[in-house]
Amino acid sequence: MKGPRYICVHGHFYQPPRENPWLEAVERQESAWPAHDWNARVTEECYAPNAHARILDAEGRITAIVNNYARISFNVGPTLMSWLETERPDVHDAIVDADRQSMELRGGHGAAMAQVYNHTIFPLASRRDKVTQVRWGIADFVRRYGRRPDGMWLAETACDTESLEVLAEEGIRFTVLAPHQCARVRRPGGEWLDVSGQRVDPRRAYVTELPSGKRIALFFYDGPISRGVAFERLLDDGYRFAERLMGAFEPERDEPQLVHIATDGETYGHHHAYGEMALAVALSHIEADPDVRLTNYAEFLELHPPTWEAQIAERTSWSCAHGIERWRADCGCNSGTGWHQRWRAPLREALDWLRAELDRELEEAARELLPDVWAARDAYIGVVLDRSEESRQRFFDAQCERALTPAEVQRALELLELSRHAMLMYTSCGWFFDELSDLSTIQVLQYAGRAVQLATGLFGDRFELGFRERLAAAPSNRRDYGDGERIYDHFVQPSKIELSLVGAHLATKRAFESDPGDSRIGGYEGTLLEHDLAKTGGSRLAVGRLRVCSRITTEAADFSYAVLHFGDHNLMGGIRPFGNAARHVGLHGALSHPFGRADLAEVVRQIDRLFEGQTFSLRHLLLDDREEIMRQLLADRTRRMEERVEALYDQTAPLIRFLESVDLTSPPVFGMAAEYTLRARLRAAVGAGLAIDLVTVSRLIADAKEASVALDPVALGRALQETLEQVVEALAAAPEDLDLWATAAALAEFVAGTPWQLDPRGAQNGLWRLWAERLPVWRARGITEDPHARERERQLLQVAAGLGFRV
Repeated sequence: MKGPRYICVHGHFYQPPRENPWLEAVERQESAWPAHDWNARVTEECYAPNAHARILDAEGRITAIVNNYARISFNVGPTLMSWLETERPDVHDAIVDADRQSMELRGGHGAAMAQVYNHTIFPLASRRDKVTQVRWGIADFVRRYGRRPDGMWLAETACDTESLEVLAEEGIRFTVLAPHQCARVRRPGGEWLDVSGQRVDPRRAYVTELPSGKRIALFFYDGPISRGVAFERLLDDGYRFAERLMGAFEPERDEPQLVHIATDGETYGHHHAYGEMALAVALSHIEADPDVRLTNYAEFLELHPPTWEAQIAERTSWSCAHGIERWRADCGCNSGTGWHQRWRAPLREALDWLRAELDRELEEAARELLPDVWAARDAYIGVVLDRSEESRQRFFDAQCERALTPAEVQRALELLELSRHAMLMYTSCGWFFDELSDLSTIQVLQYAGRAVQLATGLFGDRFELGFRERLAAAPSNRRDYGDGERIYDHFVQPSKIELSLVGAHLATKRAFESDPGDSRIGGYEGTLLEHDLAKTGGSRLAVGRLRVCSRITTEAADFSYAVLHFGDHNLMGGIRPFGNAARHVGLHGALSHPFGRADLAEVVRQIDRLFEGQTFSLRHLLLDDREEIMRQLLADRTRRMEERVEALYDQTAPLIRFLESVDLTSPPVFGMAAEYTLRARLRAAVGAGLAIDLVTVSRLIADAKEASVALDPVALGRALQETLEQVVEALAAAPEDLDLWATAAALAEFVAGTPWQLDPRGAQNGLWRLWAERLPVWRARGITEDPHARERERQLLQVAAGLGFRV
């Protein structure tokens, strides 16, 4: 008799942390265009689609939208989840909800696994760092999912016995490894069998007896199928994917079998476009087979505890054929660019030297503030996840033997942040790719730079030189960069942010905003203490005082500032420590008097004199804020120019139509005015949200055609997409509104026929929820109870058909 058969698909969803360590926010990354940054881009291509994956019929119509996360096994990196929680809470919540759904499906066992906190290579980490990484990963998991994790993902599946010991000590029941990471196995009461070279049978769970006497279960995933998914285009066909999984069972085995694979989660949508749809189809196909059950690792462990033992191949990983050398040597593992990786060893040596120096200073300096600094670091994850004052106070109440002064609190936080960044600088991606100047490597250098800066403030300037000397030994493949020290100067030094620069940002923004109050920039908070704004002609002068405080370390300072804007991009500012009230009053008078008589040249001279080299322009501001401020600065001029262009079009439109009717060409300037005006008016009409008037939209399209104006399908598609999403959101809030349903039906019909490029997935997701929640209610009502129920049902189905659903 054949034993029970199970299938488990695991996705390791992870992005390296990308926050500027000084700002604690992700800055614009041009290589991720059109997205703001790579986190945002991969979210659009993978993380969000997997929360709402489409299943299509043979005609390409949607038959279902499913949350893939609920039916697979997955881990999402803690630093990525933190970013999602802030920037894409809808995706974050869908992932958390998937774990809850999977508990209902899998006998109380959630799909989510934890992950070591910031993806450091465990065999190369100290035991102390291993413990903190595991405890931080568990704490982050508990906060999000409301339960303790059963399993934990090791970065790059890099493993040694000590790593397994730490997992077991912290209550982790299992982890997942690659098949070549198994050295030997034995059946109950049997002899050890050599299974090196990927000969382990992946269809059962194993247990490892550790030297401490503890045990941990191991799953070795199916290598060939995982490779097919990741690299051999198995996701081109979801049915073929499912058949490959279901064909991997041993036909006549009478014991339970688990066919399971593990790949980067980004395979499903980012590396392979529409891979999430292939996954959804495969899972549905498997679910339809009564002889196979989808499961996750925790459920399988409960149903079929392992009886076979396994011993691991020490210091191995899933992505390096040489063990763990990819993260410390020029081993030959790379992306195929032809570049050397001789920089890897010097980079690790530089960071190892820095960590040893910092740890020694940290233990000594923290003793009088935090009796057990390493226990405090383990508990510090509570503050990292919640930067509120209440959270900090709870932490210090638990970790300190006495109440600390504000200065001592700041020093203790700086020590803990120093240690945090000394761990973050070991994020594995820093060594994974081919070149020292890669974004991921620059990121770990930024963490090291932040650690050096904190250490310099705490202990004096004796770390930078030694660190630089060691970085200089790391050769770049690019002649223009040369070595690690030059890369550090080129990329890391300009990333550093002081309180005064934050103050300059806030002062400039407030010079153009009508509601000066508290404001945040990344991990900083600013408070205007005094703000005086004067205007004359087209110029404005803001003079005031503000306080900038780090929400991370509580470091704070008061500044006096001045911002002079004298048209377009011409802006000059100055910022300096506040000093005292009399000095500030003198500054105010020295600037306001010449400004009052419109002597801007004198104002500029006074700013130069009073701020003694601490001046700034738009070029000094952070890119995202610079763009926002420039939009505000140019808004009036842009509006005036638009009005002139539109007036020219309105005057010449009859003439353009006449010339077209007699086959004569309009002067180019007429065509330019028509193109700009009709595009702008159509974009505004399409993007009008609930106020959209399709009659006006159709008329403008006809005008554009008559004037031979080529429309922008991308810009118009984006505007139409936003309107469509607003209408569906309004329906979710008022699902009984017949007029709103009529608007939605007409809009959906228009969308179905438009050639514009829009992404309807957001609207489709909302409509699918409405369909699932409201349609059964309307159908259950009788005509006498709800005479309009049938009409709403008809319109819902009409909208659904227009948005691509099978009705």
